[in-house]
Amino acid sequence: MGVSIPIIGLIYYSGMIFEISNPEETNPEETNPEETNPEETNPEETNPEETNPEETNPEETNPEEINLQNDFLIAPDVVIPMKVSRPGCDIEDICYIPSNIVVEKGKSVTWLNEDSSFHSVTSGFYPEPSGFFDSGHLDPYQSYTLSFDEIGTYDYFCTLHPWMFAQVIVE
Repeated sequence: MGVSIPIIGLIYYSGMIFEISNPEETNPEETNPEETNPEETNPEETNPEETNPEETNPEETNPEEINLQNDFLIAPDVVIPMKVSRPGCDIEDICYIPSNIVVEKGKSVTWLNEDSSFHSVTSGFYPEPSGFFDSGHLDPYQSYTLSFDEIGTYDYFCTLHPWMFAQVIVE
């Protein structure tokens, strides 16, 4: 049996999602010190051919081998990538990726700041925001989610870096 560690949160970092857990909250009934004593385990005694993958219990997953691409983990819709706080990302249209996103009415869009600089997601055009939405300053690796309930085209930009602009199209 493995150790059950409750998940207390998720972090999206550089295209990967990591689980945050508190090992102090493990269930002592699920841990058997005799089974997990490394001095008594001989790696040469384990034959990988004797293990049937169909018999593996998903609850016995080794925390170091957790697949971080599970279906229940959702990646952001728009990423603010590294180094876009410097002018030039607008030339390649990579200030927000994707720079134009199409969503259905009533759906949400999540932006994630993967840069080491602060950024914003502010409706309108620089230097005059439209006032429809404003994320405020997003810290590195902070996200912002907004639901779009009206059909239309929503231009947005970064208040700190005027060359950064993109668009949400709601159908």
